[in-house]
Amino acid sequence: MSKQVEILSHETCFDGFFRLDRYTLRHGLFEGGLSAPITRELFERGHSIGVLPYDAGRDCVVLVEQFRIGAIDAPSGPWLMEVVAGMLDPGHKAEDVAEKELREESGITTAELAPICEYLVSPGGASERVRLFCARIDAEGVGGIYGRDDEDEDIRVHVVPFDEAWDMLQNGVINSAMPIIALQWLALNRERLRDLWAE
Repeated sequence: MSKQVEILSHETCFDGFFRLDRYTLRHGLFEGGLSAPITRELFERGHSIGVLPYDAGRDCVVLVEQFRIGAIDAPSGPWLMEVVAGMLDPGHKAEDVAEKELREESGITTAELAPICEYLVSPGGASERVRLFCARIDAEGVGGIYGRDDEDEDIRVHVVPFDEAWDMLQNGVINSAMPIIALQWLALNRERLRDLWAE
């Protein structure tokens, strides 16, 4: 198989808060040769980071609740329980952005981040990649309303025992990819982190 991609044309169809590009291309086929020309739209949102704050001593996580337009028609409504997240601008380190977003969205400062994974959000039509971390925190005094006014953020911070967060995942209260992936990773690594991080 040739892993060749031949771009025949590329145009920007929309450029606002997000960008939509249209490609006409040919790509390598498993049996050899190139495909016929195909046209695909690509949602260019940029790349992002996510952080699951975890207090190993108390065995609890910090989740943030906020309005999300993508869930406007979701049966449970558009206020989602999520991890701390933000956009990763070109030239910035994911770890630095993770710590900045922790401060802005939850008031948390942290000295240690454990990498979880990097994944493509929806590669059938979007370019976004997510770098996901778990943050070692002390949850004492954490909570309240956060977010940047200039970004129209209105974020409520919740400190949740791990078992309760896991129930929220299994019951569909937590229903977006980033917190599901982060909590599943934590379920697999929880005992190890408690050995490493609990004081």
